[in-house]
Amino acid sequence: MNFVPLKSGIFQMGDAHGQGFIEDHEAPPVMKKVLAFEIADTTVTNREFKAFVDATGYTTTAETIGDSYVFHLLVEPEKRAEYAHVSGSPWWLLVPSACWNHPTGPQSSIEEVMDHPVVHVSLQDALAYCDWAKLKLPTETQWEYAARGGTTTQFPWGDDLEEDGEFHANTWQGDFPNTNTKADGFLGTAPVKSFEPNGYGLYQMIGNVWEWCCNHRGIPFEEIEEDASRPINFEYEYAIRGGSFLCHCSYCNRYRVAARNGALWDSTSSHLGFRCVRNLGGR
Repeated sequence: MNFVPLKSGIFQMGDAHGQGFIEDHEAPPVMKKVLAFEIADTTVTNREFKAFVDATGYTTTAETIGDSYVFHLLVEPEKRAEYAHVSGSPWWLLVPSACWNHPTGPQSSIEEVMDHPVVHVSLQDALAYCDWAKLKLPTETQWEYAARGGTTTQFPWGDDLEEDGEFHANTWQGDFPNTNTKADGFLGTAPVKSFEPNGYGLYQMIGNVWEWCCNHRGIPFEEIEEDASRPINFEYEYAIRGGSFLCHCSYCNRYRVAARNGALWDSTSSHLGFRCVRNLGGR
């Protein structure tokens, strides 16, 4: 895992372009100070998570529960009718035995996607990995400071998601949720070093997979503490940032740098992963 050191600084956090969701408390933007820290240049990969499981024998939340949510187009067409789906979101299928090393169901594996982000990891799983590796999850403040890469635009590369047919992130193209043209090359997750890094040398902080943060989602940006690490509060949603391969302007629009979403501590799905931070100077 490669870490990039980021100097302390002050930046404008939140939506300054009128694109934010009121219920997500994305606006008004606020000035935030960030102390120096180091952040991994990619999300945790299947290879890295496997090393953790092999070393510890850890059992993930999805494995304990016995199922996880898989995007319907990642499941074989003849099997889709067998699985329950989320009310109001029929593109999410509850697949028995889906988990980090069987990402689309019991017959699938990660052998061909070891350099893709690990998915089907809950907040509890991400924190367990961090404890083992002597790392942390970022706060939203750290995450957004890093994701911006020194910019003030809606995306790390500018204000347009696509530029002259050039793709900068793994998101949805086509008619969501049934037709993905895969114009960017991917239906599901992409290798973690696909696309160019941002101005700080960090890969795919926009798109690909949502990334867990360690603070609650519902608090305004100005109330986020510098270090929000603490035992899990099972009553709250925790922040997830960056969007995923499913984000599209027709229903989500949360692949903007300022956008935020949330999930309960035990949420697992085929588009939810994490990346790690550590204090400047080492563990």
